[in-house]
Amino acid sequence: MAIAFTFPGQGSQAVGMGKDLAEAFPEARRVFDEVDEALGEKLSTVIWEGPEATLTLTANAQPALMAVSMAAMRALESCGFSLKDEVAHVAGHSLGEYSALAAAGMFSIGDTARLLRIRGNAMQAAVPAGVGAMAAIIGLEEPDVAAACREAAAGSVCQIANDNGGGQLVISGEKAAVERAAALCTAMGAKRALMLQVSAPFHSALMTPAADAMREALARVVKNAPAVPVVSNVAVQPLTDPDEIARRLVEQVTGRVRWRETVEWFGANGVTTLYEVGAGKVLSGLARRINRDISTASIGTPADVDAALAALA
Repeated sequence: MAIAFTFPGQGSQAVGMGKDLAEAFPEARRVFDEVDEALGEKLSTVIWEGPEATLTLTANAQPALMAVSMAAMRALESCGFSLKDEVAHVAGHSLGEYSALAAAGMFSIGDTARLLRIRGNAMQAAVPAGVGAMAAIIGLEEPDVAAACREAAAGSVCQIANDNGGGQLVISGEKAAVERAAALCTAMGAKRALMLQVSAPFHSALMTPAADAMREALARVVKNAPAVPVVSNVAVQPLTDPDEIARRLVEQVTGRVRWRETVEWFGANGVTTLYEVGAGKVLSGLARRINRDISTASIGTPADVDAALAALA
């Protein structure tokens, strides 16, 4: 009987997220103040008031989602909850891995906000607009999607960016190659092959300049040993060494988010309950499709905090 905390990635953001936590818990409110101070701007105003187009910008969405996750964590902790005592592992989807590490104390909130702002800007700047693309492939198994990417690449970049489980994979790379791969996946029997409205080809080799930027940024930041192991996106194994975790975070920029395998790892290693800490319920939905034996719950509102504390008591 073990518990893991998971932290959402980009796409879970919504205008107004976390405001009720900030109003209910002074400790949660302080998280947003810390993020605003670290970034030198009122990101909290964008989070709570929008406009949505500004919140959705990669450089804003990444620290914003971390702020909401950490607000939920601080709300829990203000009521006596201890991550180290109650949780076996943490993990996060893409940027959520930074939230997981902040929750486990490897990075301060301010440093995490700054790292994610650098990450968002670097990912946006790595590829000129219109050069890259991403597509969601629904209803086709990973080996078939990987084969389609290899055939479509033809010397260019096309690879699986996210294996989200439940027959949902995301491919990323050069626009023409991704379009070819999507067509191949449709011909192979995919239920859907949908080009995504994204600003850059995330988690592909085209993100190498962003990986270089994160290597430099992570080398400068203070890193503590996490209070509990983080199950790495790219390694799918629990890590506790700060330097190794930092190396894996660099790899993550160009590498695959192996979320299906992460949830499978949890199931194989005694985790019976996954809590999704922060905005939305995307990861809970994915987990249910991957392993129905693992129960899921979300912690994103004051009512969620109360329910989690009662369940964990």
